[in-house]
Amino acid sequence: MTDTRPTPALVSQRAVVRLPRLALLLFCAAYLLPGVFGRDPWKNADIAAYGYMTSLLRGESSWLQPAIAGLVAEGGVLPYWLGAASMALLTPLGLDPALAARLPFALLLAATMALVWYATLHLARTEAAQPLAFAFGGEAHPVDYARAIADGALLALIASLGLLQLGHETTPELVQLAATALLLYGLAVSPYKTWHGRIAVLLAPALLAASGAATTGLLLALAGMLISRRSSYADARRQVPWLLAGALLAGIVATLLQAWAWRLAPLRDPASLARLLIWFTWPVWPLAGWTLWHWRRHLLKRHLSVPLAVLLIALAASIGMGGSDRALMLALPALAIMAAFALPTLRRSVGAAIDWFSVFFFSACALTVWVLYLSMHAGIPARPAGNIMKLAPGFEPVFQPLALLAALAGTLAWLALVRWRTGRHRQALWKTLVLPAGGVALSWLLTMTLLLPVLDYARSYRPMVRQIAQQVPAGACLVAPEFSRGQLAALEVHGRWTLTRDPRRTDCRWLVLAQGERIGTEPQRQRSPVLAGWQLQTRVRRPTDRDEVILIYRRSS
Repeated sequence: MTDTRPTPALVSQRAVVRLPRLALLLFCAAYLLPGVFGRDPWKNADIAAYGYMTSLLRGESSWLQPAIAGLVAEGGVLPYWLGAASMALLTPLGLDPALAARLPFALLLAATMALVWYATLHLARTEAAQPLAFAFGGEAHPVDYARAIADGALLALIASLGLLQLGHETTPELVQLAATALLLYGLAVSPYKTWHGRIAVLLAPALLAASGAATTGLLLALAGMLISRRSSYADARRQVPWLLAGALLAGIVATLLQAWAWRLAPLRDPASLARLLIWFTWPVWPLAGWTLWHWRRHLLKRHLSVPLAVLLIALAASIGMGGSDRALMLALPALAIMAAFALPTLRRSVGAAIDWFSVFFFSACALTVWVLYLSMHAGIPARPAGNIMKLAPGFEPVFQPLALLAALAGTLAWLALVRWRTGRHRQALWKTLVLPAGGVALSWLLTMTLLLPVLDYARSYRPMVRQIAQQVPAGACLVAPEFSRGQLAALEVHGRWTLTRDPRRTDCRWLVLAQGERIGTEPQRQRSPVLAGWQLQTRVRRPTDRDEVILIYRRSS
């Protein structure tokens, strides 16, 4: 029996004016390219992943078990293969190794953006997603309507705050993000491009398994089978065996690569999870909630059931991992698609509120970045530069003409975008998300150009490793028994030592320990531990983190 309930969308042909492709590509470039060039891998997950890639490239660990100083990587190995292979191909051509490792992940982010656009396009083409027909004509053409919704979904993805830093790292989660978008695409196109959809749903769970998210891949395949089985489209129903094959392939890949990694953790603070959900998924979650309410009678239709299933599984994974933001990142493509379907039902007053908030907030952010930059390079005003020097002692500002030109171009583009939004094309369906997406892209561009040198100094381990190198000679054997993966990777990448975590090795003359300087909320200088057979040489710290102290010992006999 056909569901004849009307959709809540009421859209005229004037409202589905096409967003110029050049403008959309510039949006994507302004978001994608900053942060790719001219920086070191940053602390924690970024440097840890890069360390495993470097270990593979140097032949210091097995390709099936990447390791740093004997510490084996958790989860799948595919992301480390990608980075190491790119380094092997591009480093001999003179490319910086960190940039070479980062390029495949930049392409994965670009692929995610493209897959979200095409997935939304095909979901919006379904009959249940189409707007109501007008009595005397003039309603939106189905294809034009679908393109406008797809443009809105891509803008919503760019506007998502949670994707900013995590989307520009070289971590396994970026491979998982692209695989999740691929699965969304495969489910969306099944009624229209049968073989595209089959290949996508066959590969996506396996890619998730090979990048450390095997369980998530199996759950997504299972959800896809349930949705496809009850679909009114015959081609979608015939996709069920391919989803089953994808789930089986994911299990085989996870077994062969030893990628079954259980990272369950109790959720100790529900309030912190609520705060994470609010800021990490802003501004798409209010729009997604608007969609759920206004389309509540159509939730079982594939244009909503497909992204909603992916959203719920990613949210469950995040909660099961103790409120992990990296697991929650997999929900952003689905949230962006759901947010786009709020646009046909959004009230003009809500859209105006979003526009004004975006103008004031992101203009203030841009002004703050420019003030900091002028203070560092021109001394006007003087106080911000002084505060930066206190937070980053030893940092010396470096003038980069190309970065300044890019920042100026981005600022002028933002001013033109604000003028355009307040002047013309008020009927465009995607207009509500233009300023949030443009503001996020502008803020990221300015931060990764004008403030990149000081951020790189603050977030990189290179200054700390340079201090260790002043005490420990190159080529020495260095014991680091209590270092984190990121710290070990920093020693592996920036140093030239033989690393081990076993203090019983008698051929190692040097040992480093990590010691915290803060207890509770009050700083407290701890007494350096006395180790039998070792003599304390000195203490070093990261210049921008007074709580991260490294003790350097030398064997006393």
